[in-house]
Amino acid sequence: MDEHVEARVGEAARTLWGRSRRLWDRSVLDASWRPVAMLRTPATWLAVAQAPLAFGFGLFWLVALVVGLFLSLALSALWVGLLMLVGMMVLWRAGAMLERRLLRVTFGLRIEDPYRPLPPGRSVFAKVKAMVADPATWKDLIYLGVLLPIAMAEFVVWVFVWGMVGLLLLSPLLAVQDGGMQYVIGPFTVYVRDALSGLWATGIGLVLLVPALYVTRVMAIAHALWARMLLGSSGSQEENAQLRERAERLRASRARGVDAVEAERRRIERDLHDGAQQQLLAVAMDIGRARAKLDTDREAARALIEQAHAGAKSAIAELRNLARGIYPAILTDRGLDAALSGLAGRAAVPVEVNVDLTERPPAAVESIAYFVVAEALTNVSKYARATSASVLVTREDGWVVVEIADDGVGGATSEPGGGLAGLADRAATIDGILTVDSPPGGPTVIRADLPCDW
Repeated sequence: MDEHVEARVGEAARTLWGRSRRLWDRSVLDASWRPVAMLRTPATWLAVAQAPLAFGFGLFWLVALVVGLFLSLALSALWVGLLMLVGMMVLWRAGAMLERRLLRVTFGLRIEDPYRPLPPGRSVFAKVKAMVADPATWKDLIYLGVLLPIAMAEFVVWVFVWGMVGLLLLSPLLAVQDGGMQYVIGPFTVYVRDALSGLWATGIGLVLLVPALYVTRVMAIAHALWARMLLGSSGSQEENAQLRERAERLRASRARGVDAVEAERRRIERDLHDGAQQQLLAVAMDIGRARAKLDTDREAARALIEQAHAGAKSAIAELRNLARGIYPAILTDRGLDAALSGLAGRAAVPVEVNVDLTERPPAAVESIAYFVVAEALTNVSKYARATSASVLVTREDGWVVVEIADDGVGGATSEPGGGLAGLADRAATIDGILTVDSPPGGPTVIRADLPCDW
C-alpha cells in the first residue's frame, strides 16, 4: 500500500513539474491573455519585477558608458585611451549578453547572441577589428545607451499602476497604522477609516489587479520587441535557424563535393595510366620495332606498322571516351537535349528523352544533369534488367528537375562509395538533392533537383 501511495505521489509530482515547466517556458510574447492564465503564468509576475530592474540596469549603464567613453575619448591620443576604448567595447558587449540572459529570465524571451565568430588564433588586433566591424556591437551600444529613458518611462507607469494596486490591497493594514486613509480614483473617492472599511478598498484593488496585469503585459511586449530588434540578429529566429541550417548543409555539401572531385581526379589518373598511356606505349614500341626491321624485313615492319596504327586508333577512342567522361563536347556545342539523346542512343534499352527547358541552364547544372543521366542509364544497362527507360528534364520554379525512370527489378540504393552516392555528392556541390525511389520489383525513379539561377 505504501509503495502504491508513493508511486501516485511521484506521478503527481512529475505531472505538476511538467505543467510548471510548460508555464515557465512561455514567453511574454506568446503567453495567454486570459486573466486566470496570466495570474498563473510566472512570466507575468517576472515582467512585473522587470521594470524596476531595467531602471536600475539602465541607470548603471548610462553612467558607465558616459564616464568610460568620455575618459577613453579624452585619452585617445595616448595608448591608454585606445586600450580603454577596447575595454569599453568588450564591457558593453558583455552587458548586452547579460541583458539577453535577464530577458530570458524575466520575459521568457530567447535571444541568441548575434555576434559574428571571431577569427581563430591569438591575434588580439584581428579579434578587435572583427568586433568593430560587427554591426551587433554597435546595436548593443545603442540599446544600453537608450535603456535608461525607456526604462524610466516604464518605471513611472509601473509605480503609478502597482503603487495604487498595492495601497488598495494593503488598505486594512495601513488604516490601522495611520488612523485612516483617503483614495481618489478618477471621479470616485474612497475613505478608509478602519480595517473593516479597508476591505472595500482591498476588493477594489483586486478588481484593478487585472488591468494592472494587462498594462504590465503591454509594456513587457513593447520592451521585448524593442530588445529583440536591437539585441537579436537581423530577421526572425526562425529565419536565423534556417540560415544556420542552410550554412551547415552547404558546408557539408562542399566537403562532399571536394571528395567527389578528388575521387574523379583519381579515376582519371587511373584510366589514363591503365588505358591510353599503356596503349600509346605499345604504339611507340611497335613503331620502334618496325623501324628496326624496315631495311631487313619489310613485311614484318608493315605488320608492326598496321598493329601500331590499330593501337593508335584504340588509344584515340580511349581518350575520346575519357574526355566524354570529363565533359562531353556535344554538351557544350548543342546543349542538354542533344547530349542526353546521344546517351539514349548508346543505351542498352530503348530510352525516351524529353527535355522541356525554354533556355539553357548554367554549365554546372547542365554538366551535373548529364552525368546523373549517364550514371543512371549505365545502372539500367548493368543491373536493372529493364526493357525500357525514360528521361525527363523540366523546370520547376528555380530548379532544374531531372527524372530517370525504368521498368526494371528495382532495389537500387545509394551506398557509400557507389555510383549513386557519387552522383549525390556531385549534386551537393551546387546544393542540389538526389533522391532514389526503387522498391523491390520496381519501378525505379532517380530524381535530381538542381538549383538554377536563370
